[in-house]
Amino acid sequence: MNSLPGVAAPVRLADIVQDLGGELIGDGDGVITRLASLEAADEHSISFLAQAKLKPLLQTTEAACVIVRPEWRDEAAARGAVIVTPDPYLYHARLTGWWAKRVRPAPVAGVHASAVIGEGVLIHPSASIGPLAFIGDGAVVGEGAVVGAQCHVGAHASIGAFTVLAPRALFGEGCLIGQRGKLQSGAVVGSDGFGFAPSAQGWQKIEQLGVVRIGDDVDIGACTCVDRGALDDTVLGNGVKLDNLIQIAHNVQIGDHTAMAGCVGVAGSARIGARCTFGGAAMISGHLQIVDDVHVTAGSLVMASLTKPGHYTGFFPIDENSNWEKNAATLRQLHTLRSRVRALEKKLTP
Repeated sequence: MNSLPGVAAPVRLADIVQDLGGELIGDGDGVITRLASLEAADEHSISFLAQAKLKPLLQTTEAACVIVRPEWRDEAAARGAVIVTPDPYLYHARLTGWWAKRVRPAPVAGVHASAVIGEGVLIHPSASIGPLAFIGDGAVVGEGAVVGAQCHVGAHASIGAFTVLAPRALFGEGCLIGQRGKLQSGAVVGSDGFGFAPSAQGWQKIEQLGVVRIGDDVDIGACTCVDRGALDDTVLGNGVKLDNLIQIAHNVQIGDHTAMAGCVGVAGSARIGARCTFGGAAMISGHLQIVDDVHVTAGSLVMASLTKPGHYTGFFPIDENSNWEKNAATLRQLHTLRSRVRALEKKLTP
């Protein structure tokens, strides 16, 4: 990972360990100027090794320092400086946050002159409201929060302390988000759920009267949509992580620390537990329940409630089209084949 524009001054390895912990082997006065992968690292880089299959790269990387597990301490130290930690990937994640604070300019507190602020709005003095942002009547923006350029915050919405709305995010009327959240650009929280009643004249819209309630430490990716509730609220628990281009329909509830990769779709009124994971493009039908600690493989279709923790997969494996057509044709006859097998078993049973 290359450093962002506006690179910080060179950093001593000893300073990293002082702030983030770990055991440093090597020269603490050694300096680095960037974070990088093992392959792209140079003599001014710090990198990490978390997977055994990448261990051969220790012999070829030019990194000034590598973050490794305890069992790779000696092998890594033979080539240069090392930071030893039980979980190098987690350490790397913390290091990126530490690094970002050095290279990214801090938001400027205050309200930009071009922002539009409604009546009765409460904005903490340390919050930052960017150019052309709109804050509706009665909204609350907490300590250190950032509302980026051209964002829309609806009336009576509440933005918690140190939560960031990237430019052009939309946070709808009456919705609430806790502390330290992040909405990426294009995210829409509080859009209308898809509710229509059929009639002889066509479709009658069902007004969506609920809101979206979001806990602390929640990340919502670019162009992800979280619909407001129809009557009950849509709820995201603490620590939920949503990737880009995800659809969360009205009245969905998602438990603490559940994570979803890009293009996941969750239909209305689904109830999803805590610490679940969903691979990219997984689809969850509406009005079902998924318990805590369920992990769903990418591309799977969940059509029934999952009442037991575990790893679930629901897709037909990709294959050459000619083979797939034959297998699909056989699959359509599976019920008939089963009946025939049972009939044969009965004939063969003494």
